[in-house]
Amino acid sequence: MRRSFYRLDCSDLDTLLEQLKKRGYSIFGPRILGNAIQWKPIDSLADLPKGHSVQLAPAQYRLQATQDEGLFQYPGALNSLKSIFHPPRQTITTIQKTNGDLDFHQEKPEAAKRAFLGVSACDLTALAALDKVLLGSGEVDEFYRANRADAFLIAVHCTQSAPTCFCASVAAGPRARTGYDIALTERITDDSHGFLAEAGSSLGTEMLEESNARPAPPEWIRQSTDATHRAAAAQTRAVNLPIARPVIESTFEHPRWEDTARRCLSCGNCTSVCPTCFCVNYEEHSSLDLTQAQRIRVWDSCFTHSFSYIHGGSIRLTPKSRYRQWLSHKLARWQDQFGVTGCVGCGRCIVWCPAGIDITEEFGVLEQAAAAVPVAGGTPHGH
Repeated sequence: MRRSFYRLDCSDLDTLLEQLKKRGYSIFGPRILGNAIQWKPIDSLADLPKGHSVQLAPAQYRLQATQDEGLFQYPGALNSLKSIFHPPRQTITTIQKTNGDLDFHQEKPEAAKRAFLGVSACDLTALAALDKVLLGSGEVDEFYRANRADAFLIAVHCTQSAPTCFCASVAAGPRARTGYDIALTERITDDSHGFLAEAGSSLGTEMLEESNARPAPPEWIRQSTDATHRAAAAQTRAVNLPIARPVIESTFEHPRWEDTARRCLSCGNCTSVCPTCFCVNYEEHSSLDLTQAQRIRVWDSCFTHSFSYIHGGSIRLTPKSRYRQWLSHKLARWQDQFGVTGCVGCGRCIVWCPAGIDITEEFGVLEQAAAAVPVAGGTPHGH
């Protein structure tokens, strides 16, 4: 469809949220909870982290006040939309025992109309990746499909990058390209606070026109593009995805893996905050009187010792083997399996690793090592 551009002020954006509520949508957005910006239900723009940003670095997350009135002047929420569409705990089956009889109740996924305000480009890319895995690669995850079906996505183009961002190098941002109903660019000047709004779907166009949106001046469109280009140029971290597979294959026994393993705690923080990690396990719980039991699906992590268990024992016994598996899957094996990358450059794994392990730094060391390894014909890898 042909893109349509509009201008909105803050009251227009609040009107848009009200119109979505009238259509039966519950609204989610970024809000401050526990000294962090997280995806939570909101009622209006007043719930957003106005005048706040975050300071990010390896193993560091700090909420901080700013001097402006911006609503989206932060590089993404702590959690991603994965935590809502593919939640960390999902009851699958409930069993009730009554007078010796067992009643099995299979939970049925129920579609819910949800609208999300403030989705970053990298998180949109992550959703597209999860769609490939959970909807398009064989067996469909019915709970994910129900949660995803009626989602209305309002993206926000990133006009600032955090020091931990590297979305530009993996083609996942800072500008949202597809997958949204509306995309916003926040504009703050000395005398105004508003948004450039771009419709990405017919429903997005309909909602904007119901919300008093007016045509945007042409210079606003150019300024939005320039701002996201500057944000991309400001990123200092990067991953060279096209060479990820040969780099990892040629450095499989490189000593860097062991060096990293000495720091890795195998805590699984990186997989929990990663917007594309999807692995799960199943647990059975019963009441003390044994009259009720539940089968619950929970997030799992390839960093746990039991993750690779096959009858007789686990395959990946060491932190080295588990970290190598994770990085290899994120940067290379996803491309083989699903045709897309498993890393969107959001930098969450860098921020929330207690040891400050940086995936871009680790891959960079391996890339340099691979470049120095001669291959057939005498040419080093990567050249």
